[in-house]
Amino acid sequence: MALQLTDSNFKETVLDNEGVTLVDFWAQWCGPCRAIGPVIEELHTAYEGKAQIGKVDVDDNPELSQKYGIRSIPTLLIMKGGEVVDTIVGAPSKQTLVDKLEAQLVAA
Repeated sequence: MALQLTDSNFKETVLDNEGVTLVDFWAQWCGPCRAIGPVIEELHTAYEGKAQIGKVDVDDNPELSQKYGIRSIPTLLIMKGGEVVDTIVGAPSKQTLVDKLEAQLVAA
């Protein structure tokens, strides 16, 4: 299961991590968010040990949503060394996410 990121654990889990993290900002009531949910879970398994894959429920974590200017969901941030290096708004294909993750891992 993808990491459950919250206002309280985000700093230690993502910001203090030197590696690559994919952060999915989502909500239970969001149809496109639920549609890409299985892809996020697949990526979590596929990238175990290479990159972190996590989810932020925007309803439960308003501080993070505000900090990163999340205006529509799903919004996915790819972070590296605690900094946002790519932003994807909407429900991308699995291949798009794989390509973007691989690009950051190669650049590591």
